[in-house]
Amino acid sequence: MASRYAGTVRAPEFPPGSDWIGPRQSLRDLRGKIVLLDFWTYCCINCMHVVPNLHELERRHPDELVVIGVHSAKFDNEKVSDNIREAIIRYEIKHPVLNDPDMIIWRKLGVRAWPTLILIDAEGNGCLLASGEGNREVMDKYVGELIEYHAARDQLDRTPIDFELERESEPATPLKYPGKLLVDEQNNRLFISDSNHNRIVISSLDGKLIDVIGTGGLGAQNGAYDQATFDHPQGMTLDGEILYVADTENHLIRTVDLNQKQVKTLIGTGEQSRYRSKGGNIETTAINSPWALEIHNGILYIAMAGPHQIWKHKLGEQTVDVHAGSGREDIVDGLLDISALAQPSSLKLHNGYLFVADSEGSSIRQIATDPAGEVHTVLGTHDLEFGQSLFAFGDQDGAGGNARLQHPLGLVFKGDTLYVADSYNHKIKEVNLVNYRSKGEPLVKLRDSAEDSALVEGIATTLIGNGKAGNSLDPLQLSEPAGLAVIGDDLLIADTNNHRIVRYNLSSEKATEFVVEGLNPPEPPKSSESNELAESDASPLEPVTVQAGTEVTITFKVDLPEDYKLNKLYPASVVLSSTNEKLLAAEVLGKRQKPEFLSDTELQLAVPITAEEGTGDLTVQVRFGYCRDGKGGLCKLNSSVVKIPVTKSGASDQKSISVPVTAK
Repeated sequence: MASRYAGTVRAPEFPPGSDWIGPRQSLRDLRGKIVLLDFWTYCCINCMHVVPNLHELERRHPDELVVIGVHSAKFDNEKVSDNIREAIIRYEIKHPVLNDPDMIIWRKLGVRAWPTLILIDAEGNGCLLASGEGNREVMDKYVGELIEYHAARDQLDRTPIDFELERESEPATPLKYPGKLLVDEQNNRLFISDSNHNRIVISSLDGKLIDVIGTGGLGAQNGAYDQATFDHPQGMTLDGEILYVADTENHLIRTVDLNQKQVKTLIGTGEQSRYRSKGGNIETTAINSPWALEIHNGILYIAMAGPHQIWKHKLGEQTVDVHAGSGREDIVDGLLDISALAQPSSLKLHNGYLFVADSEGSSIRQIATDPAGEVHTVLGTHDLEFGQSLFAFGDQDGAGGNARLQHPLGLVFKGDTLYVADSYNHKIKEVNLVNYRSKGEPLVKLRDSAEDSALVEGIATTLIGNGKAGNSLDPLQLSEPAGLAVIGDDLLIADTNNHRIVRYNLSSEKATEFVVEGLNPPEPPKSSESNELAESDASPLEPVTVQAGTEVTITFKVDLPEDYKLNKLYPASVVLSSTNEKLLAAEVLGKRQKPEFLSDTELQLAVPITAEEGTGDLTVQVRFGYCRDGKGGLCKLNSSVVKIPVTKSGASDQKSISVPVTAK
């Protein structure tokens, strides 16, 4: 019976003064809605795996369910609201997020792990807590039962609540959260995983665009470059003219034939593996968030971030299996099959060993390619009791276990020097390697042999960055860099949150932006979530005649419910289109513009009108937020579209248009 899903414990209200990314909400004002709280932290791969499930729940129950993210940070860098906002855009999260940096809500609700979902019924009572991944079916069942239960008692509020996505207010850029870099000096090529544009960019080493692999749309379509699709690709490696791509959120390994310009799927089913898979046939074995790739002696090694393992595939054969890592998330050294990794996110071969950025353990690992070899920690802590190595992070230069990193994501070698993208410290660190068994001696050649291994320890020093996110080139500041490559004496840096590639000369210590000439953002996909409303949805207004060749002011007079006012903290927007392209100046047509707030009920936008006389229908879409007065008041979003027949005349002195809007 549905009644068994009704809660009895009142969920505590969100703390007053909390920082929100998106419209501020209160549980009191959401009575009548089923509320799902998602406790997450953006470093966590398991939390990212939950996001598609939340999207599906939101799609299935758009009028009854409200999802609210509660970001309870693991790393210090994740406590900053601006950094959370970047993560929300990067992971395309579609609901408001509350920043809970001190874990106040986390503790009040008894949360113990990331991710955790808590379901709150329409009367404000908590009724279900579920930790970990794989709970979509359970949540869908419970939400359906709660909807049935409260609808039968006339307690359900089906009024739609519209949340504008954070990404919709972002300007288009040629690169969007670039993830990884791969240099092919022999053929004068740089490969860039343009992750949030879902494509691979190929450039010459001096910045000339060579090609783009993928349409920019989400998907797993194989075929020609202009047909293929990816889902947030990350690491790449090259074998001759075959490029291997970790298609991370598709849970696939893709191949790109650079001669034939064709994309194919090599490994994976497109479904995320849910358990500690041991491998199997490459076509029928599901994999889990591949993040980085490397080839050695005909074997493709895969940093599998989801199960905290390194996998391998012998090229030309039909199997894929685990190379290192038990699947337990931790930093534990030892033989390959009993060692533990923590979200490996970068993979570089050096002298026969794999070096791994183990991001959740904030450490650098050294892994033998010999199946009888072992895993060894080069930088950062390891083998602490009760998984405490996962929380031994910071920003401290030094040797081996005395050094501290914060969620490193990128590695590259130049000679015997290792460079690390210390992502959450917004730094690049230079790591000199010394023989672990005789510290202080010069680095000896690493030999790929379990019986005669040469394990190393790292000595880390800061090369770039002051520990704070920024975007200046002099002095160079970065924001969560994730990928590295080397061209001669230059270090290339995927400066992820700044949507750019930086070229840093190691001798002169000068930085420039590496710009790919001719690269443009992909055309936005046609989507049911598009901001633009169909013209047929527009409300017609009375015709107006305005003065040609001047600036006309459009004033939006908003009719709001009682006790509500416009939310000036929310970025209002206006989009204009016309049946006569010469009605307005070209630079404003189809572009998102920000109106001014005149009062609690009025917005205003100045629009340039062209000098040529004529007529045309002006379609105006306006979006804004509005909130109930008082602390913790419910906030909503409104999107309205009107159509105004406009005549331009040199004889008219009219320079204003009044547009009435009723908030829905």
